[in-house]
Amino acid sequence: MSILWTLIVGAIAGWLAGWLTKGRGFGMIRNIGVGVIGAFVGSLLFGLLQLSAGGMIGEVIVATVGALVFLFILRKL
Repeated sequence: MSILWTLIVGAIAGWLAGWLTKGRGFGMIRNIGVGVIGAFVGSLLFGLLQLSAGGMIGEVIVATVGALVFLFILRKL
């Protein structure tokens, strides 16, 4: 169930990040990839800032923020 939940959160977060940055998602596979990487980046950032977001919505928010940061850095490179 954990892997399935990670993929679902990744897909939602990747789609949200794509929608916020360019007005549409990246496609299912890329959404999942961006979202999973975003979840990792977001958890690092929230941990460094000593912030916490609990629950299902919190996980999606953390992953989306991380995905936005990831996409910003990726576009600067």
